[in-house]
Amino acid sequence: MASVTARNWALCTASLLNLLFVFISGADFIRFVSFRPIYHNITGETTLCQDSIPWSVALKDRSVLWSLVVDLCLLALFTVQHSLLAWSPVKQALQSVLGALNRTAYCFTTALALQLLTSYWQPVTGAPCLWSVRHAPWSIWFPLLCFALHFLCWAIICSILMIFDYPELLGIKQVYYECLGLGDPFSQKPLPAQRLLSHLRHPVFLELVVILWLLPALSLDRLLLAGTLSAYVALAHSLDKQDLAYLCAQLKGKVWFLSEPRRGGVEQNGSNHKEKVG
Repeated sequence: MASVTARNWALCTASLLNLLFVFISGADFIRFVSFRPIYHNITGETTLCQDSIPWSVALKDRSVLWSLVVDLCLLALFTVQHSLLAWSPVKQALQSVLGALNRTAYCFTTALALQLLTSYWQPVTGAPCLWSVRHAPWSIWFPLLCFALHFLCWAIICSILMIFDYPELLGIKQVYYECLGLGDPFSQKPLPAQRLLSHLRHPVFLELVVILWLLPALSLDRLLLAGTLSAYVALAHSLDKQDLAYLCAQLKGKVWFLSEPRRGGVEQNGSNHKEKVG
């Protein structure tokens, strides 16, 4: 009994520490991919690019090429980790070893890859920008518009994660069910829901594309980041008609559930009105 309790405490501790690390890594990624480039564009503290240098010269510069190679390696590390650990044979092998901590380990390695990406990313400042908004009044208003839209997109992404059962996405629910002896929470979902979640790995494609591409200035390294992550997220989707039908049925059920109390209230008020008239 004591060994079981100690094991459960160890599982809970590992899961909660991972939650903290994932939260910190997510905040760092938001700062890196969204707010830092907009802030630097507004304040002008950092030179994002050199428009006076021709592309023919910039693409032969060793510092530019080295920065692109480093950034490409960091992106490859993230995409390989994110895809390899989600591959069914690897996932089953890790499940047999890690058990309830399998999803926790996946989230931890993803957060670690993001930490490496944001910490060792090499900005390309020796090449021209693909575009740059520098003329008044848009040099002031467009960065503010980008900031507002980025904030809205991140709010939507957080809301979607809440809807998609974020405790299970972060591995907390698996540990909780393991401690209570309830089994795997994913296996207890309806089969159409399991099928949908296995096909819809990234339910935030449109919002992420807006965040990656909508910037006052698009540097060469940002083009590499935005293009790679956009292509990766797009290729990860594999929804079909059955998934769409399930989503439509769920949406109709939610709408009916939310409107049913209102209908009942209207019908009750109508009956009360008839009794008073009678």
